[in-house]
Amino acid sequence: MQVMTTLPQENLNSVPSAAQAAEDRGFDMLATMENKYEPFLPLGVAAVNTKKISLGTAVAIAFPRSPMVVANTCWDLQKASKGRFVLGIGPQIKPHNEKRFSTPWSAPAPRLREYVKSLRAIWRHWELGEKLDFRGEHYTFTLMTPNFVPESEHFGPVPITIAAVGPHTLRLAGEICDGVRLHPFCTRSYLENVAMKRIDEGLAASSTKRENFQVTGGGFLITGVDDEEVNKAVEWLRYRIAFYGSTPSYWPVFEHHGYGDLGRKLNQMTKDGLWDEIAAQIPDDLLHLFAAIGRYDELFNVVHERYQGCVDMVYASASTDVRPQIPKEILQDIKRIKTPFKEFKTAW
Repeated sequence: MQVMTTLPQENLNSVPSAAQAAEDRGFDMLATMENKYEPFLPLGVAAVNTKKISLGTAVAIAFPRSPMVVANTCWDLQKASKGRFVLGIGPQIKPHNEKRFSTPWSAPAPRLREYVKSLRAIWRHWELGEKLDFRGEHYTFTLMTPNFVPESEHFGPVPITIAAVGPHTLRLAGEICDGVRLHPFCTRSYLENVAMKRIDEGLAASSTKRENFQVTGGGFLITGVDDEEVNKAVEWLRYRIAFYGSTPSYWPVFEHHGYGDLGRKLNQMTKDGLWDEIAAQIPDDLLHLFAAIGRYDELFNVVHERYQGCVDMVYASASTDVRPQIPKEILQDIKRIKTPFKEFKTAW
């Protein structure tokens, strides 16, 4: 099993030391998120200050960016990292696209399908010289003069993963992507009984082997050196579950466990501006459904119980503000947990 941690994004000057420390400690991937800050810039800094750790977005918001712009950025990051970059993209929800990014909204799964396919068409033109002739409902790419073709150092194709919660994007991930970035707002039961069934449908349709498809996330990891640190992190978790649970897009997870009314209550509370009161609505039994919780010395057992057999990489942190300093020896123990994923496909 692999373990991902996050990079500080509030100041690029803090990235080199944080990236080197994470690599030295033994983390498998450094990830950025698109919340307050831009997700790609810190990875460029990390790429030239590390040697072996993977780098990825978890996730970058797709639709406000043209696939051509993202193709260029990924190409540069793949070159700077010498083949260690993994793209993670997600659609976000309608209000954020329309009101935060001023981006027209449409059904996310069909648009993501075109997005992923157009990225690959652009890269295959740059790497293999195939004619660029991508024509879709949402994206069209037919012009690429030699002056705009970036040089290649002949690394493998950038693996593409997508954020997926609903049935259509989960199936799409298995059908056309190299992996899925599951939202932390996920339980093991929902993952096994709902999400993986859809992903497996997609894998079967594409004939992709599970060993070449990486499942990341699917819950929170709440830990610390002692009970006091863990309890503090648990209260952070209680608010995050309430925050995500107030959004209708995530209600299928609540509904799966019979908590649909709680989601609707949280939604109304946020509309009423009661943000400071939503965490108190989350009972303790929900915490353990959504997270592996334990001190560092308990971490191997709780991760094994919560994730083994269905997840290939866990988030050590689901926030750039909270990065647990998991001891190196504990990380090595977790890495010995067997997972279905082996490696991304390397052929163009």
